[in-house]
Amino acid sequence: MPRTPPGTRADYCAFRTLPTRWQDNDEYGHLNNATYYALFDTAVSLWQMEKGIEIRGPNATKFLVVESGCRYHAELSFPDILTAGIRVAHIGTSSFRYEIALFGNDENTAGAEGFFTQVYVGSDGRPAPLSNTVLAILKSIKT
Repeated sequence: MPRTPPGTRADYCAFRTLPTRWQDNDEYGHLNNATYYALFDTAVSLWQMEKGIEIRGPNATKFLVVESGCRYHAELSFPDILTAGIRVAHIGTSSFRYEIALFGNDENTAGAEGFFTQVYVGSDGRPAPLSNTVLAILKSIKT
């Protein structure tokens, strides 16, 4: 099966700059696998907060991650400055799928691309319809 080529910055809609840290490298001198997921989560969380979605505190909108994955294209490591590209690939009634790319320094091609699907849950912990406000925010970066 042919490998999907890495995406480029032009494939993504929103961007966040994220520095790497010394502790992010593993024994092989590149970012540890778990670090990629932390960077994806950080980029999306910062974007959500920037757009006015409360994800912390008593009035938090509760999104649960129900699926995630990552494809690695090139090594990234400390002291790289990363740019996370974010887009929404799918929006359902209560769930949506973010796709995130990490670009090292000034690279135009993604070093890694990941995704995660989130489900909005109400106070009872069950999936609930997304609000019109959240839908509009998600649609702003839908591809």
